Amino acid sequence: MRFIYLRQFLLIIFIAAFCAINSHGQNELTLEDAVKIGLKQNNNIQIARNSARIAQQNTSLGTAGFLPKIDATGNFLLSHGDVETNSPFSFGSTDVENISGQLSLNWTLFDGMGMFSNKSRFNALSRLGTYQSREIIENYVVAISASYFNLIRQEMLLDVARETMGISRTRLEKEQVRHDVGGASSTDLLNARVSFNNDEAAFLNQEIRVVIARKDLNVLLGQNPTKDISVRKEIEIPSLNITYDQLLDLAMEKNSGLRLTRQGKIVADKDVALARTRFLPRLSLQATYGYSDRTTRRDAGEDITSQSTDGSIGLNLSYNLFNGGSDRINFRAAQLTAKNQALNLREQEIQLSGLVNEKYESFLRQLKLVELEEQNVTAASQNLELQNDRYQLGTSSSLEFRDAQVNFNRSQIFLISARYSARITFLEIQKLIGQLDID
Repeated sequence: MRFIYLRQFLLIIFIAAFCAINSHGQNELTLEDAVKIGLKQNNNIQIARNSARIAQQNTSLGTAGFLPKIDATGNFLLSHGDVETNSPFSFGSTDVENISGQLSLNWTLFDGMGMFSNKSRFNALSRLGTYQSREIIENYVVAISASYFNLIRQEMLLDVARETMGISRTRLEKEQVRHDVGGASSTDLLNARVSFNNDEAAFLNQEIRVVIARKDLNVLLGQNPTKDISVRKEIEIPSLNITYDQLLDLAMEKNSGLRLTRQGKIVADKDVALARTRFLPRLSLQATYGYSDRTTRRDAGEDITSQSTDGSIGLNLSYNLFNGGSDRINFRAAQLTAKNQALNLREQEIQLSGLVNEKYESFLRQLKLVELEEQNVTAASQNLELQNDRYQLGTSSSLEFRDAQVNFNRSQIFLISARYSARITFLEIQKLIGQLDID
């Protein structure tokens, strides 16, 4: 094996062994594991789920106004009086103890069908809350997945930077030896040193990007930003085994954003129905039952006690004749809001159709780009090997070898970026058609 590749091979083996020792007992984090951790620990996801539960709790009969309102009140009163007169009927000093209690019931029997409209509206709001929660959670799942693949990308780019720096180090050492024996000019040595310094600086900058990518993923997972994460340095691109028409049908049926907008239109229609009920009369049942126990203690005679109970029941019919036209204004505003929601739904359907087409076409071309970059990496690798042979024989200059090295480095970077872009596009397609697992 040629000298430069022998050194490079031994360096890679050493690094792999070192990483294996450091990561012993540490499991690689898969995408599925990352999503599960995020769904469990991400605070914003928990907030979204709690908000959906709040909306679900508002669908009871009591919230809609179907059930009566019953109040219980109780009173205890103790008073003292001391009256002195010249009347033979003077009570003198008295103590009065009064205990009373009352139950009251107020039950709306008819409110222009408002309670039915309210119940239907709260049910629609509950579904709206569920769709809002799913939309938020899906966005975070996409963010977690994109951050996960970004960490893989940065790790892979770090390996490329490390490999490039190793080749430059070998070139620098060779030029130093040739210069010491008088076989190389100072210019070649200085160029080799500048190239090595640039590659080392690129390696250090890439280490920073890895640290940032790891921090970003940890934050999304709701864990310590400095926690070490081990990932498999490979970006696999799943196959899109579906036609464009099928993709569009799934998006129109299951896209969370579109579902949310549709449900918003339903809620707006319910608001129109609720506003219409304000023009009808209201009928309510009212009933009360009370009890009172009064005891009067006096110095001038026997105690006086009295107990009483009372009850009442009745119907109350009310009908607003005029309130400044606010009911009519609110009704018209609700109608306009419903029309706007319908227009918004149409607009979102058009935008979604265009977005599906964009992502579908982008994904197909990104797959072709990945194939092209793979070919470039193969060609650049062969060219680097050829230039290395010529460099060893002295038939190729140091700068020609550097050009081949730079081309190989760029082809690797372009391939990693192409695979990353294709994988992110596939992730976005999954979100568009509602195929993300958020449970």
